[in-house]
Amino acid sequence: MMPVEKMKALLKSRGREVETYLSACLDGRPMPPRLKESMLYSLQAGGKRLRPVLCLSCAALCGLEPQKALPFAAAIEMIHTYSLIHDDLPAMDDDDLRRGKPSNHKAFDEATAILAGDGLLTDAFVIMCRAPVPPDRLLRAVAELALAAGASGMVGGQEWDMIYTGRSRVSLEELRGMHAMKTGALLRASCVCGGLLAGAEDKALRAISDFGSSLGVAFQIADDILDVVADTATLGKPAGSDAEQGKNTYPSLVGLEKSRELARAQAGAAQAALAGFAGPEADFLRALADYTVNRAA
Repeated sequence: MMPVEKMKALLKSRGREVETYLSACLDGRPMPPRLKESMLYSLQAGGKRLRPVLCLSCAALCGLEPQKALPFAAAIEMIHTYSLIHDDLPAMDDDDLRRGKPSNHKAFDEATAILAGDGLLTDAFVIMCRAPVPPDRLLRAVAELALAAGASGMVGGQEWDMIYTGRSRVSLEELRGMHAMKTGALLRASCVCGGLLAGAEDKALRAISDFGSSLGVAFQIADDILDVVADTATLGKPAGSDAEQGKNTYPSLVGLEKSRELARAQAGAAQAALAGFAGPEADFLRALADYTVNRAA
């Protein structure tokens, strides 16, 4: 497996590529200055850039030059950022802090934050269409991403999250289903879209999909654990907010130790899904799965 420091360096390097692309993606576009400022405020707020890096890495894993997947990867981050803006709103999670800064609606106002999220979501589809790949590949990837981000994926998962919040009896299966939609769908699609852009065959796409699904579960369990054990300064968002809001999480259902065990098992499943792949990209993704459950934030 790739050494963790080498993996983190590559994660950071590819994240910077995405950030450079994102910083210019709204240039020359006519829009109200305050709206653009609000969109860039959240888009340039940092973060792991995990989803776009997964897209780039899975594209490379399947033989595509990562640079050709960069517009699509950046668009994925735009969609993820829109979801964070809307999740933080008073009508949703009502969080005042995101990535160590005031949430968008706190830095601007609720109406502007809603419009900034809307703008990022819809403009993402303009950006992703710039990917220089054959149209049939691009069309499949666009459809895959739209499905993962919509009511059958991320948006639907957020609705289930609100339904389950404050409910005393939520089964582990219900929790898994909710997180598979809210968090896992976009993570899995980030991987699959990289493969689709590369023109990967069905067998490879299934393996990448399995990797992304398991990674998504591992990531969410780790997030739930960090909300309990980390502090606000480390997380860049309010620590302990899940318990405060009455959210059902893995630690609240099965405890911290069992949660850690489940996270490690899912990371292992993600690594096993890539058994048919060799080379530096596969090594990077396996190391990334391990890092996902051992990170501090």
